[in-house]
Amino acid sequence: MWSSTDIPDLGGRVALVTGGNSGIGRETARELAAHGATVVIAGRDRERADAVAGELGGRAEALHLDLGSLRSVRRAAGEFRSRFERLDLLINNAGVMIPPYGRTEDGFELQLGVNHLGHFALTGLLLDLVLGTAGARVVTVSSNGHRGGVIGFDDLQSERDYRRMRAYRQSKLANLLFAFELQRRYPGVVSVAAHPGAARTGLMRTSPWLFRFVASRRTKWLFSWLIQSEGDGAQPVLRAATDPGVRGGEYFGPDGWGEFTGRATRVAAAEEAYEPISSRRLWIESERLTGVTYPVGAGMLADGP
Repeated sequence: MWSSTDIPDLGGRVALVTGGNSGIGRETARELAAHGATVVIAGRDRERADAVAGELGGRAEALHLDLGSLRSVRRAAGEFRSRFERLDLLINNAGVMIPPYGRTEDGFELQLGVNHLGHFALTGLLLDLVLGTAGARVVTVSSNGHRGGVIGFDDLQSERDYRRMRAYRQSKLANLLFAFELQRRYPGVVSVAAHPGAARTGLMRTSPWLFRFVASRRTKWLFSWLIQSEGDGAQPVLRAATDPGVRGGEYFGPDGWGEFTGRATRVAAAEEAYEPISSRRLWIESERLTGVTYPVGAGMLADGP
């Protein structure tokens, strides 16, 4: 069974991890750096990103990135391009989970804006570097919470009716639709997705009290079968990013009951995540909302837009 000890030598490779200053992202960044990659810790909190980069030593750098601001996304993409001429691993990991209603700087519903639209824009702005790097991968971190999700095209920003969990499920389904559509459009890139299962991270801080209770370190002894550590939660992401046997369009998560905990393995997403009509419609809408237009890809030439 795969584990982080199976990660090959990553010397010479450049990885960008959004949300790399905490939780799953921090654990992912640590393992990538430990195996030789140059890791860029992209985070909204400058001090925490600097601190994690300092902990990882010479193989890590910090990059200020606020996915809730398209202005920040564009600035961060430009800064990355000024530092590097290649991008081997783009790990779209950062996110928010079940917060009260809020909007991004650009007026998007917070969960859709940060979890999906910010990453959509960032990937598009860095796509030429990814396409120009042999063997490059884009890993988009979703959630088992995508199951039951619906893309509400008639109220995408939840302006008429905001329900925390419904909006979260929508954003996580959007992550998968994006990851699989990216693979269809650009077959030369390995675009995959992963989810950490249920992990004890700071992401739970804005969740309802029951989620926080189950994920609390104080109840760790009681719910160890249901909630795993940050390090264990990072394993599916790391496998998606580094396993030489990974193929584009695959999805990774824990192998335990309900995919809450366990070892990293290939899993199947909900049927809605593979629906090409919805993914193309979401793609077009995401380009319109973010103002980031992707170049025509080989998959589009073969199958049509």
